[in-house]
Amino acid sequence: MSKTLIIAEKPSVAQDIVRALTPVAGKFDKHDDHFENETYVVSSAVGHLVEIAAPEEFDVKRGKWSFNNLPVIPPHFDLNPIDKNKGRLNALTKLIRRKDVTALINACDAGREGELIFRLIEQYATPAKGPLNKPIQRLWLQSMTPAAIRDGFEKLRSDEQMLPLADAARCRSEADWLVGINGTRAMTAFNSRDGGFFLTTVGRVQTPTLSVVVEREEKIRKHVARDYWELRANFDAQAGQYEGKWFDPAWKKNDDLERRADRMWNAADAEAIAKAVLGKPATVTEESKPSTTSCGGLYDLTTLQREANSRFGFSAKTTLSIAQALYEKHKVLTYPRTDSRFLPEDYLAVAKDTAKMLATEDLPGPLSALSQHAAKALKEGYIKPTKKVFDNAKVSDHFAIIPTLQAPKALTEIEAKLYDMVVKRFLGVFFPPAEFLVTTRISKVLDKHHFQTNGKVLVKPGWLAVYGKDVDDEDANLVPVQTGEVVRTESVDVKALQTKPPARYTEATLLSAMEGAGKLIDDDELREAMAEKGLGTPATRAATIEGLISEKYMLREGRELIPTAKAFQLMTLLRGLEVEDLTRPELTGDWESKLAQMEKGKLKREVFMAEIAAMTEKMVAKAKGYDRDTIPGDYATLKTPCPKCSGVVKENYRRFTCTGQHGDGSDACGFSIGKIPGGRSFELNEVETFLANKKIGPLEGFRSKAGWPFTAELALVFDPEIDNWKLEFDFGEDAKKAEGDGEPVDFSGQNSLGACPKCAGHVYEHGSNYVCEHAVGDKVTCDFKTGKVILTQPIEPAQVHKLLSTGKTDLLENFVSNKTRRKFKAFLAYDKKEGKVIFEFEPRAAKAPPAKKAAAKKTSAKA
Repeated sequence: MSKTLIIAEKPSVAQDIVRALTPVAGKFDKHDDHFENETYVVSSAVGHLVEIAAPEEFDVKRGKWSFNNLPVIPPHFDLNPIDKNKGRLNALTKLIRRKDVTALINACDAGREGELIFRLIEQYATPAKGPLNKPIQRLWLQSMTPAAIRDGFEKLRSDEQMLPLADAARCRSEADWLVGINGTRAMTAFNSRDGGFFLTTVGRVQTPTLSVVVEREEKIRKHVARDYWELRANFDAQAGQYEGKWFDPAWKKNDDLERRADRMWNAADAEAIAKAVLGKPATVTEESKPSTTSCGGLYDLTTLQREANSRFGFSAKTTLSIAQALYEKHKVLTYPRTDSRFLPEDYLAVAKDTAKMLATEDLPGPLSALSQHAAKALKEGYIKPTKKVFDNAKVSDHFAIIPTLQAPKALTEIEAKLYDMVVKRFLGVFFPPAEFLVTTRISKVLDKHHFQTNGKVLVKPGWLAVYGKDVDDEDANLVPVQTGEVVRTESVDVKALQTKPPARYTEATLLSAMEGAGKLIDDDELREAMAEKGLGTPATRAATIEGLISEKYMLREGRELIPTAKAFQLMTLLRGLEVEDLTRPELTGDWESKLAQMEKGKLKREVFMAEIAAMTEKMVAKAKGYDRDTIPGDYATLKTPCPKCSGVVKENYRRFTCTGQHGDGSDACGFSIGKIPGGRSFELNEVETFLANKKIGPLEGFRSKAGWPFTAELALVFDPEIDNWKLEFDFGEDAKKAEGDGEPVDFSGQNSLGACPKCAGHVYEHGSNYVCEHAVGDKVTCDFKTGKVILTQPIEPAQVHKLLSTGKTDLLENFVSNKTRRKFKAFLAYDKKEGKVIFEFEPRAAKAPPAKKAAAKKTSAKA
């Protein structure tokens, strides 16, 4: 008897399909990798099972990456199994090839990526001899209720209907491969011309994302602080005292974004006003208006990642992994990798059932407080059809993240925090708006100097009650002033301030920038194409950020993301080669526009891929045609003269080079040093110091050829053979001993600071470090050490003793970032998993209820 094979994208969906079909198609038997009855075989992938790759003859291995082998534009793509999912792929291949399986139904997620997952599996399973000759239909689901699934089977789409979407899916995948592989290999070949292997990755999503961060950092570096002054006055009224801030009511916005109504740009003017108003009476006018705020929409993954980063300091990657565990392991959240913030219109009953579960189940710990709000939502009839929540037009491949009908039983602390966020948003979105009374008070002194005071009183908490806010919680009530009352200016404070540069990106703000990248595009058509997409997808944005960090394009310092010299170098290179398309979201916008046309049958796959191939060839040709040192850029001229001839030293793409007495290269002496020795980029102030003193350090952040971090001094040494100065690393005698080639070290005159956390040996002071006794000398068996000075912060022996005995030092306040030159506070802690001393940052101060203590944030101390 012939059967139809249904392939879902994930096991949970396969189970949902089996449950929905059982009443109409009969009972299914469960096998190891599929379900089966008289009519259907139901199985699933686990996301992508295969990946596209160039045929063997086109696949140039890393060691041979050179312009001679570029561009790589294969006539077709082979498929390679993804190792971790090979078992599932083999099982599906056997099912597809079964003789009694005569038809296939693609039940992967409704969208471009779901189409691609199925098509690649089907292609891989097709025998080399010829086609499968098994008809294909498409199950297109927006909702996973049994009724919606059964309805979907009544309206299966034909293979012919889906071919345009399949073409668009393949084109997106192959185009990403062509641009990423050729771009990465071309830029790597360019940067490796002098030997070595300087991996320089680029990609359609990662490079525009990095560009956003670099452009912000460029604004920060170019920002020139401007002095300004603010005036704050305290006014005495009959009922008490209140504060007002001076402002100019005649001020209007202009192109200078740093100018505001409450800023004065002249100290004398500020002092004059302060002197004039002190002790003088003021007349008061007041306007009170009702105001409302509504709860934000349900969470999609990006919004959840953004808010979890802001509230708890979770990285986007951490939030995704927690949400995935709540979905797969605990089954208490719906599918998290979604870009929709809405539910299907037939989900009203499910939403009510979910609220009933929250109201009646015994939720663990702090979650139990949410039951009363769920009960109130049901009792008051808050859960009703509303376009803010239920809208089929705004449900994409998946719907918003909400709690399931499964009650949580045993969640970890961080899992409970994320579940709490989702539950509160799910309930809050149905509650009425919060109502406030917003008061603006103007105190006018001498009939011409205006001071403003704002007050906000919560009248009805509405949805804020779910978040623990009540009317009694408000403490921002204004001291009342009677009608016609004249108040007195009791004191005036003149504050001298400076304008600040834009804030650096955090993961929360960078996720927002990636999501809204289409807003940066001028072209209306491309912006429309990007409107629902942004850079990357909710499921890939966390991986993109982590990839930029692992490739050393960005550093995570506290919550800030800081671009490295490698990032600036890449942007300089792409701009200089005039391949800036790779740095702009317009590239994604252009692709999305054309892929949308393809999905509608208005653009042929061959035409799009020919354009991608041409773009790839142009990019490689640009890189081939440039001499590296002529890459244009915003380069510096150093103040310190050349150590050999006292000529002018200038920066170029890769080096600091003498350009002679006249600075034009006509009488250059040949002196030059690399900009990135040991994988660590020179800052300009460091180069100036280095050339002036002929030594600098010790500096942290260098990396060996094997990738290990190390600390060293740099020295300028005169080499008679080349008759010029050259850069050398100076590790000092202690470091040589630490390598294990020194003499035995005698620690008998010292007191041990504690037990080594790695091998339980004794830890002592030794040179510029605190080291394990087994990590130095002629027989090295351990590698534990930590610096006496870390990022300019001296580490006292007492703190090392505390670190070894308790696992953590006191809070130390004078660390100075290598990149930002800003001071920061941190604990030093030993991380057993990493096997090294790391920074651990203070939890954020608690905010207004519901306060949640932030998890301590950790980064390597590189000690």
